[in-house]
Amino acid sequence: QVRLVESGGSVAQAGGSLRLSCAASGRSLSTFVMGWFRQSAAKEREFVAAISWRSEATNYADSTKARFTISRDIAENTVYLQINNLNPEDTATYYCAARSFGTVYATEASTYKWWGQGTRVTVSA
Repeated sequence: QVRLVESGGSVAQAGGSLRLSCAASGRSLSTFVMGWFRQSAAKEREFVAAISWRSEATNYADSTKARFTISRDIAENTVYLQINNLNPEDTATYYCAARSFGTVYATEASTYKWWGQGTRVTVSA
């Protein structure tokens, strides 16, 4: 079993930055792919970014690649999502997800087995 706990969500102003964290526990993550998704009231859950724990290969949605950076810290067993130049369209609940195999290029939520509870980001204009 894998437990994922997100943190870092808050209310922020447009143009600012946030760093979201996802602390993982329960299993070795050496073969894992870790992902971030987001869901707003107006949209279905959408892929944001993914990272391979072993190789650090990354993949981003077209809408996020310019301002978002995913990274991981092996010592802390934590995945991060840095969001720069926030805009109101980034308002959503952000979810951390994990699966134990595969590549960063599978972006469907259904390919991920474990999910965190989400952290809320609200961006004011």
